[in-house]
Amino acid sequence: MGHSQPELSFPRVVTGYILCMKLIVLATYSKSLMTFRLPMMRSFVARGWEVVAVGPDSEEEWGGRFGAFGIRYRSVFLQRTGLNPFADIRTRRELRRLFLEESPDRLFCSQAKAVVYGVPAAKAAGVAGVYALISGLGSVFRGHGLKNALVRMVLKRGYRRALALADGVFFQNDDDRDVFVGLGLVKPEKVSMIPGSGVDIVRFTPSPLPSGMVFLMVARLLRDKGVLEYLQACRGLRAAYPSCRCLLVGPYDTNPSAIRPGDLAPYIEDGSVEYFGERDDVRPFLARSSVFVLPSYHEGTPMSVLEALSCGRAVITTDAPGCRETVVDGLNGFMIPTRDAASLRAAMERFVLAPGLAQKMGISSRRIAESRFASDIVNELVYDKLK
Repeated sequence: MGHSQPELSFPRVVTGYILCMKLIVLATYSKSLMTFRLPMMRSFVARGWEVVAVGPDSEEEWGGRFGAFGIRYRSVFLQRTGLNPFADIRTRRELRRLFLEESPDRLFCSQAKAVVYGVPAAKAAGVAGVYALISGLGSVFRGHGLKNALVRMVLKRGYRRALALADGVFFQNDDDRDVFVGLGLVKPEKVSMIPGSGVDIVRFTPSPLPSGMVFLMVARLLRDKGVLEYLQACRGLRAAYPSCRCLLVGPYDTNPSAIRPGDLAPYIEDGSVEYFGERDDVRPFLARSSVFVLPSYHEGTPMSVLEALSCGRAVITTDAPGCRETVVDGLNGFMIPTRDAASLRAAMERFVLAPGLAQKMGISSRRIAESRFASDIVNELVYDKLK
């Protein structure tokens, strides 16, 4: 009588199909997905992943734009600001339903409400790997007053709950990481550091400097971006050196710290600045500039500065979280104190008085972009965590 052989098990093979990973990238502002996350998403597509971008704006508006890069886009109800409990309940429900429908392997979310509501919803839907990016603290963490204090309390509670569930949390600068760890919002062992969102050094390439001295600021028109300091510095500089030009590019905003048209109008009328509104492509303005200026009070790592570095432009920015990481003072630009229009004007004047300085520092800027901030470097760091 023969002995029965033990049954051997083998991995199940489905011929003709390759089971690929699926990644959802979630943000509270659809345009930011295109502006800040597209290189990362494209890098995952290139590796064979299915990528779905999720934001609050319509699929009719954004589906085709993302589809051109092999990325699906889905819309979900998600408000950038406010504390409406009924709206937030709807957001949680829609996110959980979307995650159940899509059944992704990984979630990558950025911006406050996307993190606070996206991480718990993904975990409730059984998503295996959930990752958050803290790309800046925002005005709520720095503002004053009763309303800001209330919003800050709610946001801290939300972050603490969400980041306890997250499998990993990315930060773009040490200051923000230290704040979150110090407040007990995230455990140090979950933290990974990345040098900003990365810049496409092929798309943003150096070009010859203009013949005259031209300063450029690109930012949302917020007080926290240092727009008023830039306007005041430009007024003083233009009074002393009328041949200089000062350009300003960026949209108005609904943020509580927003600059209003009435705030800007006097500086346009007296010729202190030339304002060009919001532009989808800032490269033509970078090409027309000699020096890039961002006197912000706080950033994650400012994409506008990274683009300027990649285009070979010297930079004046502040000794503030996120900004100080982009400039080696005296090598590729100058660092100044925050909220100091006089120091900003003095730094701008240094370039006026030494015309060759902008070109010399611009060469260093490009080298820094290539060696530290290139999107390929950042994408590889993110992929190593999510794979």
